[in-house]
Amino acid sequence: MSGDGDVVMADSQAVAETKTPEEIEALLYSDLRTYITQVERTSLTKETRHLNRALRYTFSKLRRRLTSDLLLKAVQEFYPSVDGRNVILEKLGKKDEMAVEETQGKEITPEVEVFLHLLVLVHLLDSKKNAEAVQHAEWILEHLMSAWNRRTLDPLSAKVYFYFSRAHELNGDFSEIRPKLLQYQRTATLRHNFDGQVVLLNLLLRNYLHYKLYDQAEKLAEKTEFLEHKAPSNEAARYYFYLGRINAVQLRYSDAFNNLQKALRKGPRDSANGWRSIVTKFSIIVQLLLGEIPERSLFRAEGIKHSLLPYFQLTQTVRSGSVNEFHEVVAKYSDLFKKDNTYLLVLRLRHTVIKTGLKKISAAYSRVSFTDISKKLNLESEVDAEYVVAKSIRDASIDATIDHTSGYIKSNDNVDVYATDEPEKAFHARIGFCLQVHNDAVKAMRYPPESWKQTKEEDDTKDLNEEDLADLLDDEDTD
Repeated sequence: MSGDGDVVMADSQAVAETKTPEEIEALLYSDLRTYITQVERTSLTKETRHLNRALRYTFSKLRRRLTSDLLLKAVQEFYPSVDGRNVILEKLGKKDEMAVEETQGKEITPEVEVFLHLLVLVHLLDSKKNAEAVQHAEWILEHLMSAWNRRTLDPLSAKVYFYFSRAHELNGDFSEIRPKLLQYQRTATLRHNFDGQVVLLNLLLRNYLHYKLYDQAEKLAEKTEFLEHKAPSNEAARYYFYLGRINAVQLRYSDAFNNLQKALRKGPRDSANGWRSIVTKFSIIVQLLLGEIPERSLFRAEGIKHSLLPYFQLTQTVRSGSVNEFHEVVAKYSDLFKKDNTYLLVLRLRHTVIKTGLKKISAAYSRVSFTDISKKLNLESEVDAEYVVAKSIRDASIDATIDHTSGYIKSNDNVDVYATDEPEKAFHARIGFCLQVHNDAVKAMRYPPESWKQTKEEDDTKDLNEEDLADLLDDEDTD
């Protein structure tokens, strides 16, 4: 079997090598033309599934291979000689005489017009022309998106909003668009543009978190309803990731960990290594702040294990309870932690490290003085050691009593954990997690609207013969 696979792979590579650049460009333009035709079909049938399919394949397969020549051909074929066409030609850097060519007897639909402008916007961003991308995104929103209120434009508007924000972020003026994003969100809500609402909410949360405005981000999340049943998986993953970051800063670690786990489940499993890496990093820090140690298999995930190496060393210091090693790791990777926006949370781990070290001391000694504790945990004074011990006893981290007169703590006898309610709590937490996964899966199911009704058209289709039914299935396959 392996020999046959090698032969097939070699043949495909030989075919790819025999193609000339002109043939490859012709194949790419054929694909682009097919996607534009599907966008036109959305205008005629009012079904957004054709548009969603075109967006999915364009941005996943064709985006990185788009060139200005391919876009120019598409504009010449599908775009009449109007002001919008001249704007595209100017952004592509083409001569003015190219705009004289007109498409005879063809009118462009709003969906196709916005789709072509969106492709040009993405091409400008991929070409690192951030300033021109900002201008073009603002032109699309001002001249095109504000002129129409069509539900078939909702998926396109979501993409335009996203790349409008992305262009400003790369251009360095991310904070200036915040009032516009709020205005667009109000407009999307009034127009029942659910795709736009979901994307704009995530963009606003990203904007606030970019400038560390956690209180404003929390208020926005509390006062705004996230339409999870209408949101695609990627937007739901982004939302839960932003919400987890907000909860972590606000000291709600349990909620933060649950939201980060949701973000990981809704995101891709094997691809998007950058996304999986940053979400996993926050999840590791939050889990350590909860007093738990992440599983070792988490640091061996394929594709992200090298980026998690500093966090693995950090986890080892927390597990050992060594304050000196913790400070060494933080000093060594401080720049990386600041780049990942986890530095603030990493500094909070110092208390967790001290608490872990105190647990080991309490388990090893039946009686130990505050002087020895301060030396072992690298604390400044005995008063700090006494404060740490008192807080740990209050939090039930250790089972001991303090003798303030003599200046020592006395550890109580270890109690069998199975004689307490800890197993019950752990079992209850696991059951709650499984039920939450089940509820999310049920909510994610898609049912046809009013499927319980039996319309007359459905009754008529039952009487179709096999040939007519085969024709209908062929039409659906071609769609």
